[in-house]
Amino acid sequence: MKLQAAERMKDYEEGIFQFLNGKKEERERQGKRVYNLSVGTPDFEPAPHIVEAVAKAALLPENYKYSLKDLPELIRAVVSRYERRYGVELDEREVTSVYGSQEGIAHIGFSLCNPGDVVLVPDPGYPIFAIGPSLAGAELVTYPLTRENHYLPDLNGIGEDICERAKLMIVSYPLNPVCKAAPDEFYRRLILWAKEKNIILIHDNAYSDIIFDGRRGKSILSFEGAKEVCLEFYSLSKSYNYTGARMGFLVGNQYLVQNFKKLRSQIDYGTFLPVQYGAIAALLGPDDFIEKQCMEYQRRRDALCGGFRSIGWEIPDSEGTMFAFGRIPEGFTDDVSFVTELLERSGVLCTPGSSFGSLGKGFVRFALTLPVCQIKEAVKAVEECGILSEKKEA
Repeated sequence: MKLQAAERMKDYEEGIFQFLNGKKEERERQGKRVYNLSVGTPDFEPAPHIVEAVAKAALLPENYKYSLKDLPELIRAVVSRYERRYGVELDEREVTSVYGSQEGIAHIGFSLCNPGDVVLVPDPGYPIFAIGPSLAGAELVTYPLTRENHYLPDLNGIGEDICERAKLMIVSYPLNPVCKAAPDEFYRRLILWAKEKNIILIHDNAYSDIIFDGRRGKSILSFEGAKEVCLEFYSLSKSYNYTGARMGFLVGNQYLVQNFKKLRSQIDYGTFLPVQYGAIAALLGPDDFIEKQCMEYQRRRDALCGGFRSIGWEIPDSEGTMFAFGRIPEGFTDDVSFVTELLERSGVLCTPGSSFGSLGKGFVRFALTLPVCQIKEAVKAVEECGILSEKKEA
């Protein structure tokens, strides 16, 4: 018998993080030190009041049944959070939970796109931005993000023929992997442009609480007219370190939210109730630990970006997210082979930029997931291994 998988699976290779993890484990088996700055998993703990809410709910047998829907208290907590944090008034019908933003973005195309519809995705951009719509049979068209344009899309450079066929556009600021924030004026222009072109905007709001140098992260829904054309994914993973619980939300245009909710009712029985109670505690709790955590990420940013610049590797300061992004050193031409050699020689593990799109080629991304003291050790290890001082032939 010849077993055959779906043709679409030819488009999906082993995830870069699985590949890098294999390299990391191989080095660790040899008893060598690894400074893992590749995967963006927060090393901070969730606040005690969140853990306590989950634990308390998990002790009640009735919380192990199908939840079937979001708890009313959970939806009200999201509404409260958006009003307090972003100054956005949400109707309860403008909110639905998702099993983490990754799952939501993976499925949103099924509720919005017909086969062949164009979806605009960033290059470089987080991989699920493209993978999700492609699963729904959409045609992907990338919009370039360049350093010269501060990693913002050139809306005037998107051809009219593309705009006429485009169903939706995915944006995210601060943006993983390029670590740039967007000014308020950009959001205003983007919303007006999308309304004119009849294009739905999907904003991934994963990092608005991790933004540096006095900037204030915002929701796209805080701008005039946004609800007419915008959806936003909001996650508890990075702000609250609730990653394994997989708790996120889709908010925005009521018709589109309810449309997506209908789709998810066909594939899901609802989020585990103790997880919902933990999310309620997070959303209604204090923000002081989130602000302190942001400052610690900024100290790590300074140690990593400033540290590498001090030894001759130009890594610009991240404006937001829990990452830093920069070109591979002079003399190297391939980011994947550079990442492998960097690990072998220094023990420092980062992510090749090409895994985020064609325009990521020649760059690397670092996750700010180690304490400052260990980041300084990693910088020193790179300096001492000599990789920056040796010129490689192209």
